[in-house]
Amino acid sequence: MASLALTCPPAGVKAPSYLASSSSSLFSRSSISFSTVESRSRFCVSNSARCKALNLGNGNASIPIINGTTLPKYFDSSSRLEKPVSRANTKLKLFSGTANPALSQEIAWYMGLELGKISIKRFADGEVYVQLKESVRGCDVFLVQPTCTPTNENLMELLIMVDACRRASAKKVTAVIPYFGYARADRKTQGRESIAAKLVANLITEAGADRVLACDLHSGQSMGYFDIPVDHVYCQPVILDYLASKSISSADLVVVSPDVGGVARARAFAKKLSDAPLAIVDKRRHGHNVAEVMNLIGDVKGKVAVMVDDMIDTAGTIVKGAALLHEEGAREVYACCTHAVFSPPAIERLSSGLLQEVIVTNTLPVAEKNYFPQLTILSVANLLGETIWRVHDDSSVSSIFL
Repeated sequence: MASLALTCPPAGVKAPSYLASSSSSLFSRSSISFSTVESRSRFCVSNSARCKALNLGNGNASIPIINGTTLPKYFDSSSRLEKPVSRANTKLKLFSGTANPALSQEIAWYMGLELGKISIKRFADGEVYVQLKESVRGCDVFLVQPTCTPTNENLMELLIMVDACRRASAKKVTAVIPYFGYARADRKTQGRESIAAKLVANLITEAGADRVLACDLHSGQSMGYFDIPVDHVYCQPVILDYLASKSISSADLVVVSPDVGGVARARAFAKKLSDAPLAIVDKRRHGHNVAEVMNLIGDVKGKVAVMVDDMIDTAGTIVKGAALLHEEGAREVYACCTHAVFSPPAIERLSSGLLQEVIVTNTLPVAEKNYFPQLTILSVANLLGETIWRVHDDSSVSSIFL
């Protein structure tokens, strides 16, 4: 478990056990420090600071620490952390559901706010109870709740939180959904199928949300399913910066799309990596969560291959693609994704040795039992915190990613 010493965040808050900081860390400016008894995965706090891995030499995964202090202005949280926002003087309220409270707390730290007081309980029959413990009348409320496993329960919790805020006379309610469940059910591929992504969008809208803020949707058209504004946050800068901190020559790099549907995502990723060449894995899927790799389009011989996807679920696509890349002569294979769903048997597949490193973000909570030596977790808290500030201030969000 982790020990926590802090002066800016509220007392009694538990820090995630994988989180660590150094003297040059972004959070050290507010006298926040963490120490861990045992390090099980890599974790990077900054979205733009250069990161490096600390080799513990004990077979466990290591923790990246920040070794640079140059940050874009929109990621520099020092002024906000040194001068926390007075909750009595702001109409911005930030509340967390139970799905990923660690990410919510990090966002609050970046913003210099305390998380709003909220009571969320489960009745004996499984029903969800939500009560706000402070007034939100006339406030701009942001609810942080990814709809991850258990998907239906977390989704229902989000809907009830939105309804509670609406009935408490909040001026605006924004659902901050780092991971949007049911995003893969965005079209009909066979007859008599539902389009669950549209259904979930309708539910969130009808519950009373005024805006949605989501990270790396499975497909861009999902934004069109909402009848309310959607701010799409791209987490690529977080992963790109971490890769840039590695000593990999651009001449040795090739970006790989694990399927044809992800070519646009991989091409945009490659363009940011010194316009690296692109390769595509052609796969044929015979059923849900079952993938079969057929062939490779592109040259990876003697190169460092970086596979890019929006999520890793059972890891069948990523691992079979990695095996093919090694067969085609790739020197090393890295897997990068935003959402670490990690449904069984993902951990066994990812830790099999085919991948040099598996780089994910903390849009979803990763249980300690799912840590393995190749895993690196990067934080998107600063990115989400800055986006929330800009939405609240009616400023441009897209300029963050330019």
